[in-house]
Amino acid sequence: MNEVAKKRPEFRNIHLLNDVRGYRMPPAAILSILHRISGVIMFVLLPFVLWMFDRSLASPQSHAELTSIFREGLWIFPGFLVKLGALVLIWAYLHHICAGLRFLWLDIDHHAVNKQTGRSSALASFAISLGLTVVLGAKLFGLY
Repeated sequence: MNEVAKKRPEFRNIHLLNDVRGYRMPPAAILSILHRISGVIMFVLLPFVLWMFDRSLASPQSHAELTSIFREGLWIFPGFLVKLGALVLIWAYLHHICAGLRFLWLDIDHHAVNKQTGRSSALASFAISLGLTVVLGAKLFGLY
């Protein structure tokens, strides 16, 4: 009975002001948080998306007006800021889709859920969504 008891690890809540700076979240946690943020962005900007969709399909004149907004700007926003807002929206959609497909895959194939799979699939989701965002952003800004 003289055995030294192995000390169990202590799990405590993270204090917001003191502990957050030193806490390093895994890629899967960052992906999950950004998935929620991209969902909020898509929800908040839904009226803008519907307005752009309406303007692009209503008539050739309204389509020309929409493309001129992306070139010249809208009200107080120069064209660069309009394109930057559209790029944020493109990222939100692509990230939300890639992360959502990852979550569905992990739900379906629950035997593959482990630390390494979670990390590698999160990094793959980041790479795919950011790569597609760069390609579509280059097209949006007229780089090709």
